[in-house]
Amino acid sequence: MEKINDTMKRLAGNANFQKKYQEMKQKILENPEVKAFLLEHKDELTQDMIEKSMMKLHEYSNQSKKCDKCPSLGGCINLMKGYHPELIISRGSIEIHYDKCPNKIMDDEKRKNEKLIQSLYVPKDILRASFYDMEKDEDRTDAIQKALAFVINYKQGEVNKGLYFYGQFGVGKSYLLGAIANELAEKKIPSMIVYVPELFRELKSAIGDSTLNEKMEAIKKMPVLMLDDIGAETMSSWVRDEILGPILQFRMLDNLPTFFTSNYDFEGLEHHLTYSQRGEEEKVKARRIMERIKYLAEPVYVTGKNRRN
Repeated sequence: MEKINDTMKRLAGNANFQKKYQEMKQKILENPEVKAFLLEHKDELTQDMIEKSMMKLHEYSNQSKKCDKCPSLGGCINLMKGYHPELIISRGSIEIHYDKCPNKIMDDEKRKNEKLIQSLYVPKDILRASFYDMEKDEDRTDAIQKALAFVINYKQGEVNKGLYFYGQFGVGKSYLLGAIANELAEKKIPSMIVYVPELFRELKSAIGDSTLNEKMEAIKKMPVLMLDDIGAETMSSWVRDEILGPILQFRMLDNLPTFFTSNYDFEGLEHHLTYSQRGEEEKVKARRIMERIKYLAEPVYVTGKNRRN
């Protein structure tokens, strides 16, 4: 079988091949990212090094960087799906180094969390939620505007107060969380929606299989956490003081945005947190939890018809 170098040498003498090669070479060298790299490393590169690395530069120039040409991870156009290229100089030549792209990082994190925390599974209509579907929804105008304002203004590392959506059954509180999560995903910002009653049952079971700490750490540190239907759980002192309290305390100290949905307003939720299933009354401990929730989230009343009927 003819060696590739011999083939290239033979083709180099072909006028038509030379013309196409020169056109391709010019296009590669005019690529803004390639030009920027060559300019940055002009003192390290020779013309011979650039010529020998032309196919690497061609490979680099045709790929997406930081997901700029990819609609999603599944629609990634790169040679290695989920990885974006970076030009480097190694051993006297130009090489390509591949790193995980933002879409791949988010997908890996999501899969890890899905495997770890079963209670983050929510109804499919919530996962597909969109603000576009709520454009003509006059009942929830205030809630929608505040949710959109959060997405637009959110910046990691800054203080970003979440929202506490409360109201009657079926008015679309959870749907708002889904819409926020999907908009954040478009901006490559990870979030997690967990159904609170199931989360607390799962964490209680995790004591037996030694995964409680791991699950708690994942929930505490999620960039944007959404606690769906708080107040619907069976309250116990352990849940309130050993689970909910530490999660909210960590997020409050680290200024991590936290969202809630509930059928209770703040006063009703405080009453719910005060009494355990054994009938114990612990007002001070309930008030501590409420202070953290009030610090983390602004209350927003959600009105409208019951969309479940």
